[in-house]
Amino acid sequence: MSTSTFTDAKRIQTSLLSGVEKRILYWFAARMPERINADHLTILGFVALLIAGVGYYLCQWNPLYLHIVNVALVIDWFGDSMDGTLARCRDMKRPRYGFYVDHICDAFGTVFILTGLALSGYLSPWVAWAILTVYLVMSINVYLATYTIGTFTLSFGRLSPTEGRVLLALFNLVLLYNPVLLVYGMSFPVSDVIGLLVILVLLAMLIHSVLMNTLTLYRAEPLRGNQ
Repeated sequence: MSTSTFTDAKRIQTSLLSGVEKRILYWFAARMPERINADHLTILGFVALLIAGVGYYLCQWNPLYLHIVNVALVIDWFGDSMDGTLARCRDMKRPRYGFYVDHICDAFGTVFILTGLALSGYLSPWVAWAILTVYLVMSINVYLATYTIGTFTLSFGRLSPTEGRVLLALFNLVLLYNPVLLVYGMSFPVSDVIGLLVILVLLAMLIHSVLMNTLTLYRAEPLRGNQ
C-alpha cells in the first residue's frame, strides 16, 4: 500500500503542559540509543497500562498498590509520548501505522485501567463502565473528525492525555489517604463522586465537540436546493 498520496491530519495541541512536555520529550529523543525505536516505546506504554490495570485490581487486598499504578502511569506517559517524538526526530514517520497502533493501544489501555478500577473496590462498576463508554465515544468523535475535517485534536481545551495522567495520579493519592467523602454526616466513596464529575465534564466536552464538528462540516458541504 503506497503512502505517497497520504496527507497527515493537522495536529491541534492546546494543553496546559504541552510546551514543557515537548521540550522534555525532544531532550530525551536526542539522547535515545539507536537500538531503541518507536515500536519499543509503544510496547512499553502499552505494557505499563496493563500493569496499571492489574495494580488497581490488586488494591482490593492492599491499597499500597496505588503507588505501582502511579509508577506505571509515568512509564506509560514516557512510552506513549516518546514514540511519535522519536519517529519525528529521526525522520522515520509512519503516519498511518503510528496513528492506528498508538490509538488502538490507548483504547485497550483505557479498558485495562477502568476494568481494574471497577474490580478494585474503589469505583462502582457502573461508574467505571459509564466513563469508559463516554471515553470511547469521544475517541470515535476525534477519529471521525480526523478523517472528515483533516484535523487531529490531541487535547480538549487545556486538557490532554498528559494532564489526564497527572489528575489520575493525584486521584490515586486521594484514594490512598482519604477514600471516603463525608457530607452532612453521610459517607460516599470519593471515587464515585469524582467519577460522576468526570462523566459530566466528558459529556459536556463531547457535546460541544460534536456540535462544532457538525457545524464545520455543514458549512463545508451546505444543502443545495431540493434533491
